[in-house]
Amino acid sequence: MVDRKWAGVRERIASLGAVASGSEVFGSRWHRWVLEAPLVEDELAELEAEIGVMLPSDYRSFLTEVGVGGAGPSYGLFPVRRVQGRWCWEGDGADMADLSLLADPFPEQGPDPALLDALLAERPEEEDFEDIEDFDTAIEEWDERWGLLMFAPERTAGAIVICHQGCAQREWLVISGSQRGTIWTDRRVDDVDLEPLLDNENKPVTFACWYTEWLDKAEHTARQPAAGS
Repeated sequence: MVDRKWAGVRERIASLGAVASGSEVFGSRWHRWVLEAPLVEDELAELEAEIGVMLPSDYRSFLTEVGVGGAGPSYGLFPVRRVQGRWCWEGDGADMADLSLLADPFPEQGPDPALLDALLAERPEEEDFEDIEDFDTAIEEWDERWGLLMFAPERTAGAIVICHQGCAQREWLVISGSQRGTIWTDRRVDDVDLEPLLDNENKPVTFACWYTEWLDKAEHTARQPAAGS
């Protein structure tokens, strides 16, 4: 059964790639308006059997009707491919998702804020050290402790990385648990926990809304007169 929300999407992407002003859309110089070929049903079934969970309906229909990845928000939608006989998502930071945990429920809450605050309070400050080498050692040890707390694989169980926004910021698609089908923003590089992406009505954004709203905005941007014209 064809999912009507994806009707004409490949053609719309191709049209954006054909207009020069489409290059004004953020990230398009990276993905170049190219969509990879869709999966066939047997490939989708094999992928889901391998990861042990059925993908959210709008994302799985995207994979079979639009493409496995390519043109999309920011620097593009991470493609899922079979690599050396195994399925995986590819992109800057895609390997942050532990594929063995995809069937586990995604945790709505991250590390205990009290633990984070306590650890932040212990962060070494350079002015407290007479020797820069001592400071370097202390901050490296602290960074390791912080990373173990903030970037534990269990924090993103049941989710995949689908997009890189630049500056080590990414977006995840939850595929298991109560938040299944929603997009979460990852700015842990700025020392904050993952947060759900919300729409204007403060409701969680689904994959279909995330992608189609980006496409609508991209078309609007591409129709604007080029600077200086």
